Amino acid sequence: MKSLAAALLVCGMLAFQLAGAASKAKAGDERRAAAQVAGKGDPVAGRIKSETERCQECHGVDGNGNGSEGKFAKLAGQYPEYIVKQIRNFRNGERKHDFMSMMAKSVDDADIADIAAYFASQPVMRGDGGDHGDGVVGKKLFIEGDASRNIAACAGCHGAQGKGGVAEKIVYPVIGGQEARYLERQLLDWKSGERKNSAGGVMNSMAKSLTDAEIQALVHYLSGL
Repeated sequence: MKSLAAALLVCGMLAFQLAGAASKAKAGDERRAAAQVAGKGDPVAGRIKSETERCQECHGVDGNGNGSEGKFAKLAGQYPEYIVKQIRNFRNGERKHDFMSMMAKSVDDADIADIAAYFASQPVMRGDGGDHGDGVVGKKLFIEGDASRNIAACAGCHGAQGKGGVAEKIVYPVIGGQEARYLERQLLDWKSGERKNSAGGVMNSMAKSLTDAEIQALVHYLSGL
């Protein structure tokens, strides 16, 4: 019986490892595809297409959003690969949003690349410089994280000012200067599992360890950068 149990444990671990490897391979393929599409974008054409495809109605002419209580993300200066990936995820159902899913399915890859290139070409989003709340707690979480709870510093991936970066072919989006209520909604969705399209599920792991009050402090700090 002990040998049978050991064999089953080994099989289970192997299946888990294979599933993880397959997930990573799929994520890698998706990132490469997004980068390939994004690299071909024409920002001049994208300005026109972002208007005709009604992107500007929600995300603003300059990509800085049109308010409405955090419903619309700022896209100004966002990495084009990240924008392309999100649209693809809305299209294939990996990210849920009724309206964006419909819009994503109505735009072809060439248009997506141009639209992403246009928003990426705009001056990067910036906040108003205010803390909007408990800046000490938010800043500490962003810069240092909390090792006692395995919460990594946000700045480790998203940069010292939250302006994103690229490491090992993973694109970390701009979050500094993003609209606070939009950031809050995303973190709460990561926490609940409603959203789960980050590489390796890292954002779900990080968000689950944060209290709602910490999320509030963090997004208020980020929105001021």
